[in-house]
Amino acid sequence: MSGGPSDPHTDQRRPLGRRRLGLALLAVVAVAGGGVAFTALATPEKTPVGHPGAKGLPPATTPVTRGDLTDSSQQDGTLGHLGERKINAGGTGGTLTWLAPSGSVIERDERLYEVDGEAVRLMYGGEPMYRTLKTGDKGTDVRQLEENLAALGYTGFAVDEEYTAKTAAAVKRWQKSHDLKQTGTVGPDRIAFAGSAVRVKEAGSGSGTGSSGGDRIAAGDRVTPGSPVLTVTGSERVVTFQVPASEAGSAKTGTRVRVTLPDGTRLPGKVRAVGRTATPGDDPQDRTPKIDITVSFDRPDEVKGIDQSPVTVELAGETRQDVLSVPVNALLALPDGGFGVQVVENGAARDIRVELGMFAQGRVEISGAGLREGMKVGVPSR
Repeated sequence: MSGGPSDPHTDQRRPLGRRRLGLALLAVVAVAGGGVAFTALATPEKTPVGHPGAKGLPPATTPVTRGDLTDSSQQDGTLGHLGERKINAGGTGGTLTWLAPSGSVIERDERLYEVDGEAVRLMYGGEPMYRTLKTGDKGTDVRQLEENLAALGYTGFAVDEEYTAKTAAAVKRWQKSHDLKQTGTVGPDRIAFAGSAVRVKEAGSGSGTGSSGGDRIAAGDRVTPGSPVLTVTGSERVVTFQVPASEAGSAKTGTRVRVTLPDGTRLPGKVRAVGRTATPGDDPQDRTPKIDITVSFDRPDEVKGIDQSPVTVELAGETRQDVLSVPVNALLALPDGGFGVQVVENGAARDIRVELGMFAQGRVEISGAGLREGMKVGVPSR
């Protein structure tokens, strides 16, 4: 007898056409993660009532599309600046008479602060200014000074690690340009080194007992050699975020990203640095070891937003190019455990077995005999 309750030919339509998201959804949850598909999701088309082959047809259809499918993930990040360090007082100390204001960007040969009315200026270099340089001195700090003098146009010497009489002559010309006594020697009472231009974050903390753990120093305060004067960062805007140590491979150096700023602007960038040490996260409810990730922008001049603003980072994952894909809810869980789609053509529906590829948010790559771009497949009604 055919068509009875126990007839397998009749019963098989129920798991195919109605249990569309049963086992399929479990697979999607396990594989898809938080990916994003850059292939647009088509709008389902309603099957007309009274269509000649309406019996057994799905309530809606959507086309099989061809294009690139990219798996990506989103992370919560924080907008900030690259690095943070202290600028400490040099020389013999004295009364602080001027400080660069918070938020200002200080470039080569510009003032950082003044003590007793005498300016300490920024020069670029990785080694701190720890001594007064004079003729006969040798070292990396000598080269750094000479590189800066040459960049400022005070030439006439060889840029090397030896402080010669020609170096001293260039220093005198630099001193004259700033109305200083022309001694030909220069030390930490005149110069502070940093790797590049810096942005002033805030005045350094004194030894008081203010609400923040220390009174902020200001003009008129006394400073001693080595005491913090300014807290600075790099001038470049960056984003920082954390990922579980087990997922560190998703954010390798050079990985492309898109950052959504607080105003909704989306800007491209890449992972600049990946931490080497896993530490517990800040959330007391989640002590999973995490890795710090730093992102730089391709177009830093376009970055707007207040420091420490929350942003969203979209990490680009694997891209599958020129593939066929359908919405995840077009999948059918077949009786034998495989997957298929319900193709609608000429008013009739038939099932095609498919092989699954990449899952991205809402879509899945499919392949199989008889599939083609534009073919209509069944989806549940919205």
